[in-house]
Amino acid sequence: MIILGIESSCDETAAAVVKDKKEVLSSIIASQIDTHKEFGGVVPEIASRIHVENISWVVARAIEESGVDWKDIDAVAITQGPGLIGCLHVGVTAAKTVAELFEKPLIPVNHLAGHIYANEMVTDMKFPLLALLVSGGNSELVYMKDAYSFEVLGETQDDAIGEAYDKVARVLNLGYPGGPKIDKLARQGQAIYALPKPKTQGKYDFSFSGLKSGVLQFVKRMERRNEEWIMEDLAASFQETALNEIFDKVRLALNDHPEIVHFVVGGGVSANSRLREMVSSLAEEYPNVEFTVPPMRCCTDNAAMIAVAGEFAAEQGRKADGWLSADASLEMM
Repeated sequence: MIILGIESSCDETAAAVVKDKKEVLSSIIASQIDTHKEFGGVVPEIASRIHVENISWVVARAIEESGVDWKDIDAVAITQGPGLIGCLHVGVTAAKTVAELFEKPLIPVNHLAGHIYANEMVTDMKFPLLALLVSGGNSELVYMKDAYSFEVLGETQDDAIGEAYDKVARVLNLGYPGGPKIDKLARQGQAIYALPKPKTQGKYDFSFSGLKSGVLQFVKRMERRNEEWIMEDLAASFQETALNEIFDKVRLALNDHPEIVHFVVGGGVSANSRLREMVSSLAEEYPNVEFTVPPMRCCTDNAAMIAVAGEFAAEQGRKADGWLSADASLEMM
């Protein structure tokens, strides 16, 4: 199958053409990051307007660079949710328009499923599978018994890990986006400062709000005392505490589900260098499990992953009609 994928859940307007889940014929991404830097985060209303400006030429260029014609496209896959509702509506409207215009099936895709299936572009996903989703809006552990079944074992009770990175970066006056900046600083420091360990009610759930507050309290306390502190070490302390929270829960899930044969990571935070090191270390502890982290080009939001997830969904007979609507809180099912 040749699938056109369209993604507009947050601040990237993206379209891609993918053949047989593996071969990316084109992938076009119009990022808004420079616009939102000024505000310290994504402004939904501005993001929606920029999507409107970008969506037509992004889709057209994806088709042009793919080397295929509209008649060769088998289906149009679109991110239905979750995400920012105004941004989602732009992509859904565009997808419904081209699907009707060129008489192509319309396949709704969950954005988070897209991040999981980004791994299919580099390896054949094997089941049962455990997926770790880490991004600015989500932190989840998902169990997949087979190719299109999703059971959320654990999720964040407050801030997502990417959101915590951004908020800590704001405390440290590092600017937006915070994740790459903290990761770079942490590489130059040591985790020597004691920060509060997150506490959760659910066995596999995450929490990062208390940790974020702990960083703020640490900075204020040091300022009150007129004591010096090292930013690189604080960044390293925050990062180690946050990622240990993640991987402690991953180990619990792997130990409780010995039938799992594949572990994958998805979402923007999967580009974090320390997280990728910790995945490699974890792989040594579980020799009977295959571990996969998507390449850097597949970590952030893109439409190629939506196209891949769309083909999996098509194989399950999933499709939509012209009544399809965006869903900001769409669940995986």
